[in-house]
Amino acid sequence: MTRRRWRTAALAVATAVVLLAGAALLLAALWPGQHTALAGFWRRDVAWQAMQTRGTWRVGLDPSFPPFEALDAGGAPAGYDVDLARQLAAQWGLQVEIVAIGFDSLLDALRAAKIDAIVSAYPYDPRLTRDVSFSQPYFDAGLQLAVRSGEPLPALDALAGRRVAVEWGSEGDMVGRQWQHDGVAVTLVPFETPQAAVAALLAGAEVDTLLVDSTSLRQAQADGAALTVGPQVTSNPYVIVVPQRAFELLQQTNAGLETLHANGALQRLEEQWFGQHSPKDGATQ
Repeated sequence: MTRRRWRTAALAVATAVVLLAGAALLLAALWPGQHTALAGFWRRDVAWQAMQTRGTWRVGLDPSFPPFEALDAGGAPAGYDVDLARQLAAQWGLQVEIVAIGFDSLLDALRAAKIDAIVSAYPYDPRLTRDVSFSQPYFDAGLQLAVRSGEPLPALDALAGRRVAVEWGSEGDMVGRQWQHDGVAVTLVPFETPQAAVAALLAGAEVDTLLVDSTSLRQAQADGAALTVGPQVTSNPYVIVVPQRAFELLQQTNAGLETLHANGALQRLEEQWFGQHSPKDGATQ
């Protein structure tokens, strides 16, 4: 196609778009009741309608992050997120269809409509809000300070001189380095895993304070670690991810989470999968 023909074709397309837009505005003005119908058409939630037709909610998760999601002895998905998905689906009268996918491929599967949602301890990421929609948080895995049980928990403004165990390269490591950059005289002692950092704190030889994520702390307490844990230092909310235009699914998901929070179901899930120790606000075990 020559450049002139291409410009002519482009002009024709642009004209058609303008005419269609004008017709829609005229229709809305002459028949106001049709405006709602048109808006409803453009806001139609294909994912939600497909779920109702199938009778199932296809949930993508990576079963390699216990206790949120893993495979049990029989090879079936189990964990906090699996139970959460089932409880939400039960509110909608649907069954859950778990689709096991590697974490890095979850978004691609959602965009390709291979799944209806991601329920996989997925952190909220504001950079993705143009591509997908996020539910309200249902769990916060932010950083927390901890010390051995019976020892005083230092305040954030009284950390000078402390030897702080962190997971090497983690958010805790970065936050600790920022503290040092800001002039706080803390000594960071990095470990390969958060479990190793917890073990070092309990041993009491190398470190006297711990800075790791809430999930690792709750797991440690469930395994019997005697810790005093402080309030969160940072926030890392886990959310449910749905397609960008899944308006009804997002609304139903948020409403379902609010119900589970109000009736105590979310707290019971935490106690089931982490034990009854809740390392918040200086809780001790």
